[in-house]
Formats: sequence, structure tokens, C-alpha cells
Amino acid sequence: MKYYVIAGEASGDLLGSHLMREIKNLDPQADFCCWGGDLMEAEGGQINKHYKDLAFMGFWEVATHLRTILKNLQVCKIEILLYEPDVIILIDYPGFNMRIAEFARENNIRVVYYVSPQIWAWKKKRIHKIIRDVDTLLTILPFEKEIYARHGYEAHYVGHPLLDVITPEVLEDKTSNFRLKHNINNVKPIIAILPGSRTQEIKRILPVMLQVIEQFPDCQFVISKVKWLPQSLYDKYLKNKSVQIIEGDTYEILKNAKAALVTSGTATLETAILNIPQVVCYKTSALSYAIARVLVGKSIRFISLVNLIANKQIVSELLQSECNASAISKELSLLLNDSETISKMDADYKELRQILGNSGASRRAAELVVKK
Repeated sequence: MKYYVIAGEASGDLLGSHLMREIKNLDPQADFCCWGGDLMEAEGGQINKHYKDLAFMGFWEVATHLRTILKNLQVCKIEILLYEPDVIILIDYPGFNMRIAEFARENNIRVVYYVSPQIWAWKKKRIHKIIRDVDTLLTILPFEKEIYARHGYEAHYVGHPLLDVITPEVLEDKTSNFRLKHNINNVKPIIAILPGSRTQEIKRILPVMLQVIEQFPDCQFVISKVKWLPQSLYDKYLKNKSVQIIEGDTYEILKNAKAALVTSGTATLETAILNIPQVVCYKTSALSYAIARVLVGKSIRFISLVNLIANKQIVSELLQSECNASAISKELSLLLNDSETISKMDADYKELRQILGNSGASRRAAELVVKK
């Protein structure tokens, strides 16, 4: 079969690569044409557009890049018609992918949506478009299946694919020479900094995270850098600060860290699964945040996946004006020194992993994709 796969972000590239691997096990003749990244390419996908050119965050940012987005949509539609896929697999990235789903329905192409758009958080009317345009919906959060069932639509809960990525072997395999490999002080505890994977996130959030370094002279701060963003983007904010940058080794950084400062996104859940205490940080433009709050309303209490899935506060969320050096320092100090805070987060993480269920999500999803 021929599969056209669209992932517009780093997290989608990761989940897509594991899904493609399982599809190949079920369909040895599988052919993939993709909008994605390096991980999907490594699984044999022909990458027509890299997600680094697609990841626009926030309403204002999307508006200022609208011409580019519309051009990308047109190009994508043409590619689909030329490729003539048996199925289109859409991974998250709803603003773009829902338009492709509508286009696919109009052209009688089967649509599988992997990772449901968060209709329970905002744009609840989008559920009607999903019901209309998506043939097979694969959800990764347990409560989503019931939401769709209330509308007479059968969604398939497959479990969370991160449990296929962060396996027990990954959890147990702590690299003993990590510090030696990266020339990191053997005594100071490591604080991981995960500032995001988009340029806008680095510009808005990393400078604030870096402001706390002087408050913790007995710690070694390590930034997890994504390889598709230039080193110069990070360097401009360092200004001789005592911090180290490591590219493409996020899980090893986290596993060797005592705590982490994490930009809201999939990384918060990865950090929780790896059992590392964390502070969640988030800043966007004032306009984008104001619009989001109006759309979301008061029904959604959290923005981090960790708290959303648990439906309670496990990790502190510092948003907008609250995302400042003083607040981050206070929360980080608790994670490093307060035994009660550390124990409670550890217990909450264990409950979260039970909610997420077992591994095998990628395989279960692949079976539903391949099934005609």
C-alpha cells in the first residue's frame, strides 16, 4: 500500500517513525511519502517537506506566516493527487491536517488521524469536522474515546506511543560515562533545560530559564538542543553563563538530571515518564495567549500534558508573566531540596504511568491503519 504521512512537529516525527516501523512489519510492500523529519526518513519515508519549515506556534505567529501556510497546503494537495495514496495518515498538527482531511474526503481518499486534535480543550465544534472527514481516528489519551462516543463516533484508543519509545530498557540504561563523554563536572547535580523545538519558543522562554543559573551555583545546567535549529540561536542568550549545550541526546540528559525546566509540550510527558522532577514553563505573544484563553474558557485548568492526563496538578505550570526568574527559582529549589515535594511528584508520576497503560500503541495503531 501507499501511505502519505503528515507530521508538522518534532513529536509527530517521533511518533510517525514508530508507526511506520510497525506498518512495514505488517505490510512489507509499504511505500511512504511524507511531510515529517529525520526519524521518519530513517524509516524509509520520502520527505517532501521537513517539519522545521512548518512549526508555527501561536495565533499571531500563524497569522504572520499565513501566506506560507496556504502555499504549503496547496503544494501538499497537489502532491497527494500525484502520489495517489491508498491512505493518508495525519499526525496531530490539527490546523493544517484538518484541512487536508477535508480535501481527502472530497477526493475519496481514506483518512487515518493519529493523535486526536484536542477538541476537549478548545475548538469543540471541530469534532463535527472530524466525524465528517476522518475514517479512522486513533486516540492516545484514554478519556478521548468516550468523548467521541457521546457523538455516536467510534474512535480507537491505542494507548500512548511514548511508552514504545521510552521502554523499560531505556529507563534502566543510565549511561555511566555520560558526564565523561560531555566533560561535565562529576560532583554538581545536573539541571536539564528543555526550551522547546521552535524558534519562537527559544526566543521567548530560554532567556528566562537562563536567568536562574546564578541562583544555583552548585548545579550544572545543560541545555538540550535540537539539531535543526542553529547554534547561533542559542549562543546569543548565553552571555558567558555557566551552561552547557548538548545536541540530540535529550533522554540521556534527562536520565542524568536531578530536575528539569521544560517548555510545555510533549517533552513534559517524556520527562515525567523518565521520572525526572520538572517545572513547566510557557510564554507566547500576549495576543496569542489572550485569544487562546478566550477559546479555551475556564473549563481547562492545565496546559501541560502531565497535568491534563492526570486531571490534577502534578507539576507546576508557570505561564506568561508567571514565567519569570523568581518563580522558576522558587519551584526549582523545591524540586532540589524539599523531600515532600519530591516524594509527592514521584508518587504522582507512578499514577500517571498507570493511566497511560502499557506499551504497544504503535503496533495497535499500525494494525488499524493497514486494515482496509
